Amino acid sequence: MILHTPSSALPQSLEELLRWEPVDGFKYEWSDGEVVRFEKMKKKHLFIIRKLQQLFFRTVSFSRGGAFIMEQDVLLNGLQMRRPDLAYFSGAQIDNSTISDTEPIPEFLIEVISPTDDAEKVEEKLAEYFKSTVKVVWHIYPENEVVYIYTSRKNVAICTDTDVCFASPVLPDFELTVNELFSAGSLN
Repeated sequence: MILHTPSSALPQSLEELLRWEPVDGFKYEWSDGEVVRFEKMKKKHLFIIRKLQQLFFRTVSFSRGGAFIMEQDVLLNGLQMRRPDLAYFSGAQIDNSTISDTEPIPEFLIEVISPTDDAEKVEEKLAEYFKSTVKVVWHIYPENEVVYIYTSRKNVAICTDTDVCFASPVLPDFELTVNELFSAGSLN
């Protein structure tokens, strides 16, 4: 559930939020001058995140040097700081981040959608992602075992069962079926 929380105990600016270390276990983002609080990640979501990382390491060429980072701060512009569940940063973005003051914006993001997530807010974030340099967004709905793959706000593939989920053009070799993603078996 997304809660807008106008409390004086919360950071009052994006700069304060970036320095803030919350101890309540919630996930916080910044949207147009407002702190947005999200519920804690559910156990099923953690399973999906782990499965995605395992499938990533199984399928993607290591020569790229990229990585999936969980809940990384992503500064989309001066008004939006989001924390997608997973963000793919290329090797070049990671290397350049040590020498540049510019924050990298991943081109591929994954959000695991909870039943309590507000549909309007999910759509708002999707629009923000595509206004920046993001090229692929996955919305994973664990309860329904479906993955929506956006390559723009208008271009979406809906994947279920044996449908292949893709991350092209960002990661053309990262493909998996919905059944693989939701299967209980380990990849180790």
